[in-house]
Amino acid sequence: MSRKGFASWDPEKLRAVASKGGLAAHAQGVAHEFTSEEAREAGKIGGKKVASDRAHMAELGRKGGKALAEKVSGERSSGKEKGQATQDD
Repeated sequence: MSRKGFASWDPEKLRAVASKGGLAAHAQGVAHEFTSEEAREAGKIGGKKVASDRAHMAELGRKGGKALAEKVSGERSSGKEKGQATQDD
């Protein structure tokens, strides 16, 4: 299946054109700028959407657990256990 329209463009070219459009809109004063309340509401909606995908959330939890275990393991091997001073301190 061949891609048509913008989908057929090189991603770098598409990004460059989109960037120019955004800059032009800001220069003309017509670009939408989110208020902190609008941004907060958008974040809530996105968070609910992501959190509803249990498999995705489980994968994030596994990644976080592995990262924490690696960090703790590295600290133990370098002598930086909790409350223990090292030569760097």
